[in-house]
Amino acid sequence: MTSELNTLFRKRIGISENEKITFETLDQILEKTAYSIPFENLSIMTNNTTEVTKENLINKMLVKNEGGLCYELNSLLYFFLIENGFSVVLVRGVVYDHVAQKWPTLGRTHVAILLTYEEQKYLVDTGFGGNLPLTLVPLNGKMVQTANGEFRIKKEDSDHGNYLLEMKLKYKDTDWRIGYAFDSTRPINDVSEFNEIQKTLIEKEQSPFNKHPLITRLTSSGNITLTNSTFTQWKNGHVTKEQIDDKTFRKLAKQHFGIE
Repeated sequence: MTSELNTLFRKRIGISENEKITFETLDQILEKTAYSIPFENLSIMTNNTTEVTKENLINKMLVKNEGGLCYELNSLLYFFLIENGFSVVLVRGVVYDHVAQKWPTLGRTHVAILLTYEEQKYLVDTGFGGNLPLTLVPLNGKMVQTANGEFRIKKEDSDHGNYLLEMKLKYKDTDWRIGYAFDSTRPINDVSEFNEIQKTLIEKEQSPFNKHPLITRLTSSGNITLTNSTFTQWKNGHVTKEQIDDKTFRKLAKQHFGIE
């Protein structure tokens, strides 16, 4: 019997209910998820957040067809992967602040997934905005390449974890740069732990997600990003940016992201 989550997730990303998902087809799942479910902070901006539970995540992203932040997007994907027979845990980490050129002091507010297959571990992430690897990144350091760029994982112990995700985004980076650090030694199986992350992102001054609305998702030719003042499109390496007002924001949110 297929569960509600399994049925609705497949419907949301556009795959049939009876298609068997294998290790080999996970890349397609990650691509479809990235193109279908946006990274966005509107519930924080409208003071409309709910407790982080499996039921609330299903309701938010699969019933109401909204998007979410890393702890929501990756928790939902984690439940979907479990339902489809994969061995996965959630992990926490810290995203590097390239503007300030330092690690932020918010704590481990990034959430990603670790998947184990045939004794090899892989990082899986669908909650990293426009920086998504769109594939599984092996923890053994081997570089992977997708439509969004090149990605690799480096073993490095720090206060923020024991591994780094490094990336070279297509059209954007000429050199490798740090995406985030994560900790594989503290696997998480209970998403209620992420209520603390949500609280931090709502309340803390340093939070990047409580200042203005942000919606972004990858497309087959790049990505699109909408804030309350700008709409930015990357298409095959070319970027266009237009200034917008509130009315246009609402129109574009519906048109490009399906968000009312």
